[in-house]
Amino acid sequence: MSGNLVETLVGAVVLLVAGFFLYFSYDKADAGTVSGYALIAKFDKVDGVKVGSDVMLAGIKVGTVTDQTLDSEEYLAVLTLSFLTSVKLPDDSAIKIASDGLLGGKYLSVDPGGSEDYLEPGDEIRFTQGAVDLTELIGKAIYNTGSGGAKAE
Repeated sequence: MSGNLVETLVGAVVLLVAGFFLYFSYDKADAGTVSGYALIAKFDKVDGVKVGSDVMLAGIKVGTVTDQTLDSEEYLAVLTLSFLTSVKLPDDSAIKIASDGLLGGKYLSVDPGGSEDYLEPGDEIRFTQGAVDLTELIGKAIYNTGSGGAKAE
């Protein structure tokens, strides 16, 4: 009987430590959504970007992707982004989809413009660059290399 009590206490301690570890990891990972004002950006491709993906400025997380929809008239992906209220973006800022290494996840990278006018909540970031398809680039490189040379006789 005392063996069951010891096993139960050890199990409870293990679960408590695991719960603390999960809380600590979540807190330090900065994985939550950013609450602030919303902006919209339209892209031709958003491969790999999901709701919850980070929006980075100078390597610092300043926002989160909060929604993805399809513009059925222009056939563009429309992303709704939530930015920190302390971050004011000039209205000529650009945003592109970047990759965290070759096999890493995708995130949005903001390049602030130089305008003295700022984007207001609900405005659209006009200058966007969609995701680059690595497989497509490799295919083009192989195709171009194979057909470009002259035959040696």
